[in-house]
Amino acid sequence: MAQVTVSIDGKAYRMACEEGQEDHLIELATNFDQYVGHLKTQFGEIGDLRLTVMAGIMVMDELSEVNRRLKALEAEVDTLKQGRDGALSDQARSEELLASALSEVTSQIHTIAAKLNGRATSSTN
Repeated sequence: MAQVTVSIDGKAYRMACEEGQEDHLIELATNFDQYVGHLKTQFGEIGDLRLTVMAGIMVMDELSEVNRRLKALEAEVDTLKQGRDGALSDQARSEELLASALSEVTSQIHTIAAKLNGRATSSTN
């Protein structure tokens, strides 16, 4: 396990993380420190614990909003996939109908051509 020291509200905290995750943990701590700093600017010295709890709640509020938006986007993707599947199914049915109609027209053309050929043959005799 790797260890890093992060700073939140001017205090150093030693933390363990998976190898290769050090920079990510430092970035997370820096972002959290910004929340604490913002709250400290707004409310002043109200105690480390209270600032930390308020910052945690702010982060959870943002996470909740992101999760809500993610669920809405996933639902939209599902709707779009269903629409695409329906359109593809409709297209396949249309192609089948078109192929059937073309086959029927081709058959009729062959029948007419055979009749015309028969007339042409009997006229020349």
